Amino acid sequence: MAGVCACLPGDVPAQASMIDWEGRRMVTTAVGTAGQAVGVPEIADPSKIAPKDARELSKQFFDRLTVLAEGTPEYQYARNTLIEMNMSLVRYAAGRFRSRGADEMEDIVQVGMIGLIKAIDRFELSREVEFTSFAVPYIVGEIKRFFRDTSWAVHVPRRLQEARVQLARANEELRSRLGRTPTTKELSELMSLPESEVVEAQLASNGYTSASLDATIGGSEDGEAALADFIGNEDAALGLIEDFHSLAPLIAELGERDRKIIHWRFVEELTQAQIGERLGVSQMHVSRLISRLLGRLREGMLSTV
Repeated sequence: MAGVCACLPGDVPAQASMIDWEGRRMVTTAVGTAGQAVGVPEIADPSKIAPKDARELSKQFFDRLTVLAEGTPEYQYARNTLIEMNMSLVRYAAGRFRSRGADEMEDIVQVGMIGLIKAIDRFELSREVEFTSFAVPYIVGEIKRFFRDTSWAVHVPRRLQEARVQLARANEELRSRLGRTPTTKELSELMSLPESEVVEAQLASNGYTSASLDATIGGSEDGEAALADFIGNEDAALGLIEDFHSLAPLIAELGERDRKIIHWRFVEELTQAQIGERLGVSQMHVSRLISRLLGRLREGMLSTV
């Protein structure tokens, strides 16, 4: 462990003592804060302190945080030192995810540091639990939250993300046991979920990864082909947009009964006889009404061309 100096930069030591702690020399100084004498050790390089020593020193620093005023230089120093001393916990927790590759490890460590800071801010000595036992779940939880929020190409609810993991395990187990692809019912029984939720989880799994429409998927006689060349069709109704745009104000000018007739015939697709029953008129009369309405709308659209 690096030497510990009692005084902060610029402080005048009020009291200093040499302590031989497991063969290591440490100097502490009492620094007056808020009318109390509080020892705030200064460590030259906290990140180089061995984990065993960090555990013991952390208790001292947490004890000092309880009496230091938040926002003061002494408080910030103690908090920052705790963060640096316990960085080994982040590296330990991040090691669980090394299978994701070296490219992601830097991000994982950075996210793990956020979890460590949250643990330090929420830890209390009165809990009578080791800080390491308290901090590791915070760090791992923050890393898992990072994966949950950034790994999916499309955002899906958390319950479906968790169901996807459960679904993958159930699929693997049943494939090895049955020697074939399991049915939805078999997955449902193993996962203890309704079949509808299993289907929902299967659909949600499609959102985990995505492919660019410009991605090259193979060669062709004309050279490389993109995914966009093989999906999608021209919408035949696209050319009707202008007609719908012109028709809307003309329908809005119709009376309430005429609008109902148009809606029943062309939206609900009722027969003329069914419309006649609703209006209390004959089918022949409905036919004349529809012809008159269509002629009026046609004339109005032609006049706007």
